[in-house]
Amino acid sequence: MKTLYDPLTRDTVITRVVQLRPDAKPLWGRMTAHQMLCHLSDSFLVCMGERAVSPATSFMQRTLVKWLALYLPMQWPKGVPTRPEVEQGTGGTPPVEFERDRERLVALVRRFSSDSRDFQFHPHPVFGSMSDGQWQRWAYLHTDHHLRQFGV
Repeated sequence: MKTLYDPLTRDTVITRVVQLRPDAKPLWGRMTAHQMLCHLSDSFLVCMGERAVSPATSFMQRTLVKWLALYLPMQWPKGVPTRPEVEQGTGGTPPVEFERDRERLVALVRRFSSDSRDFQFHPHPVFGSMSDGQWQRWAYLHTDHHLRQFGV
């Protein structure tokens, strides 16, 4: 099961981020490649407690849906709504400069998966409290989902 704790998986994810082209077209969804970089950065910041987001959780989401999303061997579905605070065009951080925003995401991936973290994980807005391992699994799956959205 892939997680960002695994150095090879983390390095592969970072390589894919670096391979992303600013003009890459989405295979689904409305975000541009640049917006996707900002969305992923926003999502990492939410998990680290550095960006506020409204909760949208229920017992089913904190239990069954979380388990299915993290452990079922299938790709995440396309078009699942996100929280407005990290949605591009609504409340997400607007893109500024592609290379700078890409470097920011790479730094956040490294920081998020570091053994010597300088932050505490905050509850996921949908899945609630998660273990370190669950956070690393979620981060891999979320990043992989959006990189596949742009063919990398």
